[in-house]
Amino acid sequence: MNESVKKQVPSSAAPALEVNKTSVSFGKFKALDKADLKVMPGEMVALIGASGSGKSTLLRTIDGLQLADAGSGRIEIFGRKLQRDGRFAKGLRFRRRDIGFIFQSFNLVGRLSLFSNVLIGCLGRIPTWRGFFGVFPNEDRIRAMAALERVGVAEFAGRRTSKLSGGQMQRAAIARALVQRARMVLADEPIASLDPVSARKVMALLQELNERDGLTVVVSLHQVDYAMRYCRRVVALKSGKIIYDGPPNGLDSKTLIKIYGDEYEDAFWTAEAAQ
Repeated sequence: MNESVKKQVPSSAAPALEVNKTSVSFGKFKALDKADLKVMPGEMVALIGASGSGKSTLLRTIDGLQLADAGSGRIEIFGRKLQRDGRFAKGLRFRRRDIGFIFQSFNLVGRLSLFSNVLIGCLGRIPTWRGFFGVFPNEDRIRAMAALERVGVAEFAGRRTSKLSGGQMQRAAIARALVQRARMVLADEPIASLDPVSARKVMALLQELNERDGLTVVVSLHQVDYAMRYCRRVVALKSGKIIYDGPPNGLDSKTLIKIYGDEYEDAFWTAEAAQ
């Protein structure tokens, strides 16, 4: 964790995220198996693992997009319950305001302008009628332009989102989280469909949100080298179970074989290149 962030977070602070004995099943397939995870405020954590290991399911369950199995553990953010025993907490919509979710597929409305897409981040904090009619407070409009400026795409504010590149759209998704005033960002494979240059820009922005703004960031990645380069803590999943939780330098060949199985060679050599 960045030293400046450490100073802002007292040792007695409540966890930003706590996942306790949480399972998610799709029929007979167990996508998440009694997962336990605790993330403190200001941490930047990478989730790694092969496809189907449970990374996306874990993030979606934390955000309330997926309900855990009946009788399955609990999930809390900043000391507030999101779900427990397979039931969502009351007032889930308001509790989710503190979570900005960045999707691999961007989750932007292509026919709307970039500016309008970023303003959508305000919806959880304004009256429903304002969102329905598109009547956003001037303060939020100023905030949206400032966010686009910060992520480097302000010049495209009036352009239809469908006309932009993947890297530009993903940076806009980060701007939307800023406008939302999220305290924690969950990013699900945010660089999977991007070229290397755009991928580095997106990861650098997430790192900046963590180090400069003190936001808690949990990002799932296929690329082990990016996990090692940008995150101080790595959590690995396999078959829905967390099998590694520690520093990047603990990802040696033996550990990567355990995580990736037959696919370990690609992950191992990529990881070594980042050291």
